[in-house]
Amino acid sequence: MGISQYLKEIGRGKQGARPLDRAQAADLFGQVLDGSVTDLEVGAFCLAMRIKGETPEEMAGFLDATRSRMNLLPRCEAPVVVLPSYNGARRLPVLTPLLALLLAQRGLPVLVHGTSTESSRVFITEVLAEVGIATLDTLRPLHKGEAAFAPTERLHPGLKRLLDVRRVVGLRNSSHSLVKLMDPCEGPAVLVGSYTHPEYAQSMGAVFELMGSTALLLRGTEGEAVADARRMPQMEGFVAGRRVVLQEKERGTLTDLPGWPSGVDAAATAAYIRNVIEERQPLPTSIALQVEHILRLASA
Repeated sequence: MGISQYLKEIGRGKQGARPLDRAQAADLFGQVLDGSVTDLEVGAFCLAMRIKGETPEEMAGFLDATRSRMNLLPRCEAPVVVLPSYNGARRLPVLTPLLALLLAQRGLPVLVHGTSTESSRVFITEVLAEVGIATLDTLRPLHKGEAAFAPTERLHPGLKRLLDVRRVVGLRNSSHSLVKLMDPCEGPAVLVGSYTHPEYAQSMGAVFELMGSTALLLRGTEGEAVADARRMPQMEGFVAGRRVVLQEKERGTLTDLPGWPSGVDAAATAAYIRNVIEERQPLPTSIALQVEHILRLASA
């Protein structure tokens, strides 16, 4: 079925649009990824889904299409922790590299993937080199205790193109949610998903259940997959799609964090990360517990 037939179903506005089933969603998203549709049709798809919102079944179909086309990280000798990084730093430092290094210190292979989706934030690639996390030229098995970064275009160029639509129309689209849910690994993986608004916790959790994922889900730092150092969020775990609460949310916000960087620039962020890794500054409790919960999921 051509994409125009799907647009007639999803493009009738929030009240009139009809959801697609999983197979239809996979067919639609596959055509978008393959570049077999016009730019006008891509824009119509992005805006229609933005207004309607994806059902868990539709997102599962989008993920099916993506995985069948994606360059996968080859099987590693241990479960890979997958950290998506697409939001970057706005008011708070981007500490996803800190989480990656902490997990690598505990012996797990860690794959960070991402791309910059807006120019007003400090993106993770500005920090990675300063803390010793390499960017992969080609996808290869990761060793235990190794953290590496894969640009989105290494996984699928069409997915990168779809993310870049935001720069043209100024709005997020389905791909921005998808990249926080996808599994880019051939072998076992622990996905770390994050959300910015509470209503996404339910929809993202439903997708992890449908996909049978092993994952950690939490409200991250400005959309990044690392716990906010200032507070303790709820953390939910999924083991082959089965949901379990790992950490209850705690009220209150810390106002004093020793050694906290004075800005969000890459140099200040990298210096703080090095100080924590080398134990010159204390590790924030929320991030320490996140590490323990991910290790628990990896052992499951």
